Amino acid sequence: MKYFLIVFLFSLSINSTLKAQSNEDSLGVKKDTIKYQIYKISETENYQYRKLKISDLYKTIPKNILNTAKDMVSKEVYPYSIAAVGATAALVPVDPFLTRNARSFGKQIGFEYDHSYRHQFAPANVNTALYFMGNGTAVVLMGVGFASYGFIAKDYRAQSVSAQLVQSIIVSGVFSQTLKRITGRESPFITTQEGRENSSWHFFPSFAAYQKDTSRYDAVPSGHLTTGLAAWTVIAENYPEYKWIRPVGYTVLGLMCFEMVQSGVHWTSDYPIAILFGYLIGKNIAKSAIKKETTTNLSDYRTKYKLNFSSSSLGGIQTFGVNVVF
Repeated sequence: MKYFLIVFLFSLSINSTLKAQSNEDSLGVKKDTIKYQIYKISETENYQYRKLKISDLYKTIPKNILNTAKDMVSKEVYPYSIAAVGATAALVPVDPFLTRNARSFGKQIGFEYDHSYRHQFAPANVNTALYFMGNGTAVVLMGVGFASYGFIAKDYRAQSVSAQLVQSIIVSGVFSQTLKRITGRESPFITTQEGRENSSWHFFPSFAAYQKDTSRYDAVPSGHLTTGLAAWTVIAENYPEYKWIRPVGYTVLGLMCFEMVQSGVHWTSDYPIAILFGYLIGKNIAKSAIKKETTTNLSDYRTKYKLNFSSSSLGGIQTFGVNVVF
């Protein structure tokens, strides 16, 4: 069970490292006596969270699905959407070469080709543990970790993140499963078993065929990468003041992506669209949960004018004056 427990303990360690707010918080009020908690993110921005409700687990899911879909074709994002499709098309011809070399390197560092478990969700080796990091169960465990800490420490931000992580699994599944059932691309290990180099694409496979032999149709996009990136994006968006979250998360996901290529689960070209999906899903889920407040930084204000006082003598009469300099 050690790898299974690592994920849960890892999520708890994230919370302790993130230095959750003390009971006095920025308002100077005990946490269990207020409806909202305010977290100082920077000199000019605060994040506001309220106590978690059960409805937070599901009520914004339709909105987040719609907003993610709209983002993909928005003026700001559509160039990246086109780039993701273009990168997929560019990588397809070199997929066999990349897969062979990934497996060769995997052997050298001791990675196995197959994934093995001691129990249902307990990885038996390092490469299986990396593969597990994109599994929905891993994200659920992270959510349980945030929820446990959030309720014990009365930390509303951690509570909110736990609900957002649950949502990220559901929304990721909607997008990845929809495209998988449209493209119908087979996994690399199927191609290898049949002595071919290039994968087959069976567009719009029947529901029965997909359920019966899923690995022949579910390669693109990578559901593991979509789910994992959405989860890490949720955490990073809620804790922007901690700059190490993205590098750590991206490193873990990068290792997972290599592992899935070397073990024949995914082609490299399965990743660009998954990256687009995961990032936008995480951003939208966090955006719907966080109430941002812009504060005034008094140091930003500058005197807009200057008063110069002067005095003089005119014809024996003492005069006083004020010069206003803009």
